[in-house]
Amino acid sequence: MSKEEQEKRRDIIAACLWMNSSGLNQGTSGNISVRHGDTMLISPSGVPYEQLEPDDIVAMTLTGEYGSYLASGANVPSSEWRFHLDIMRARPDVGAIVHTHSLYATVLGCARKDIPAVHYMIAAAGGPNIRCSTYATYGTAELSTAALAALEGRTCCVLANHGMIATGPNLAKAQWLAVELETIAKQYYLTLCIGGPVILDEAEIAHVQERFKSYGPRPKAAANENSGETGKKKKKKA
Repeated sequence: MSKEEQEKRRDIIAACLWMNSSGLNQGTSGNISVRHGDTMLISPSGVPYEQLEPDDIVAMTLTGEYGSYLASGANVPSSEWRFHLDIMRARPDVGAIVHTHSLYATVLGCARKDIPAVHYMIAAAGGPNIRCSTYATYGTAELSTAALAALEGRTCCVLANHGMIATGPNLAKAQWLAVELETIAKQYYLTLCIGGPVILDEAEIAHVQERFKSYGPRPKAAANENSGETGKKKKKKA
């Protein structure tokens, strides 16, 4: 196993622990995957996050026999491996997927509600709304089809009577988006309690999307480059 793969496996474990400590998930109901070359690394089914070791993370092929995997011991991939695998196979822009049963996103999923543009941060979803998928039983091919449809032209979605999916080019971006999705779900829910939100128009969301092209978490050095800083102190002229 390469050093890079080992690090990605550790990142998945850290992200699983983060999901629960942040309140975005409960128990082992959530799952996380990361692209690694022609494979997908995914959290195993049913193993408490606190007990996970790098070798417990399951590797699934993205190009070989559909559904085949390599795992240590008795581990099997998450029960939601189908939509993780299908999203990565269909969306080369996706490098990581975070799936949680966060409270407010799940509430809206139970009500089968799309999330409209109640806040400009919805632009991070890739469009003027966050869709709620049609319902399908967890772990099924039907759920995978429903998730792909809800994610068309989007980076995240709500799953009917289930939870949320957030994607990203890397795990840090997917985690960030999961937090933003849950936050905007809560904002929408609360505005419904006080008469309903004022919705931003599509032109404004398109404008924000342009501004968002360099928005979101990135390494410190990259942040300095984008801001025009060199990271070095300038010498004062004599």
